[in-house]
Amino acid sequence: MTAFARLPAQTRGILCLVAAVTVFSLMDATAKLLSAHIDTTQILWARYGGQLVLLSVLFAPRLPRILRTDHPRLQIARGLMQLTAAFCFFTALRDLGLAEATAIADLAPLLITLGAAVFLGERVGLRRVVGILLALAGALIVIRPGSSVFSPASLWPLGTAASLAGYALATRHIGPKESPLTGLIYSGLICTVIMSAIIPFRWLPPPPEAIAMMLGIGCIGALGQFLMLRAYAIAEASVVAPFTYAGLLAAAGWGLLLFGQVPDRPTVLGALVIVTAGLYVWHRERVAGNPPPVPPGEMGQP
Repeated sequence: MTAFARLPAQTRGILCLVAAVTVFSLMDATAKLLSAHIDTTQILWARYGGQLVLLSVLFAPRLPRILRTDHPRLQIARGLMQLTAAFCFFTALRDLGLAEATAIADLAPLLITLGAAVFLGERVGLRRVVGILLALAGALIVIRPGSSVFSPASLWPLGTAASLAGYALATRHIGPKESPLTGLIYSGLICTVIMSAIIPFRWLPPPPEAIAMMLGIGCIGALGQFLMLRAYAIAEASVVAPFTYAGLLAAAGWGLLLFGQVPDRPTVLGALVIVTAGLYVWHRERVAGNPPPVPPGEMGQP
């Protein structure tokens, strides 16, 4: 038995979750590197095409069973929302630092709580509303509208957060009856088909180094998906979910290592406010016995 297998289940789940968000951040860093050479549509095609091919090979004997769904329209809607989230995030990375974009996108769990109240009729108490407002204030600190350093690109991660929230609400509506693999396969299929129809009109000849990164980004994304699935399979979601915010530290680390980007003070302050608000709302949801949905493999990054 390996040392990892001897660890308590919760510890193994947390380690898998932290590894997953670190890998997702590496995927985002790869997308940022690619954005200097090719169009965003090509990056998305490589990311989801690679995921689809890898998962199809790994689970080939089980594909007919995995593809069965009682909610085909919701599966299509989820795929479209995930594609929108990824498009917004990868577009933002052309002009924003990894940490800055990730901090704003981390509004997603708060928007899930708000959306559950508006669309699913779930009760949201005063304390959770305060948490949501606090997180929005943190986002404004990062974005800094009206200041000389404001960039319209800062609004793209808000689209990511909103799209991920919509994805999570659709997941909650589907419930636990269908395997997470069903959603992953459908997401990869839908996103790949759409991007395959678009890229002939947006294609830019990639240099050799970009080709290598295009081949790698799908594998990196699939590895992140696998680690996230393992985390939620090993430990309870209420235990590992808060550690998704480790992705912000990973994004800052990759940004510094690969791009020499150091988050400025407002970005750090705003990120701390968002994380604090997110953990507070998570705590309130847990106390109420209604932890917010964190779809395996999806809420880390698109």
